[in-house]
Amino acid sequence: MSIPLPFRKPSARDRARQDWIDERLREARFVVADVVNHSDHLIRLACNVLVQHGETAAEREDARILLVVLDARSPGRAGRQRPDPEVRR
Repeated sequence: MSIPLPFRKPSARDRARQDWIDERLREARFVVADVVNHSDHLIRLACNVLVQHGETAAEREDARILLVVLDARSPGRAGRQRPDPEVRR
């Protein structure tokens, strides 16, 4: 059992993990900001990151809405998926 976070000093591992999450958030924001030049697959990944780790409720909600728009744009996604050029099988 570990000591609760407010009562212990952050370790190097905690800082490295937070740095990694911050970097993924930054990359996800870049992808969403330039949505026209990225594949649907990459946009979905970025939106999922923002939905889970976004800083504000508005950012998380915007990412959820973009996921809904992507799903509406590709109606065959539920049954038959079109191949995405960035994803190799």
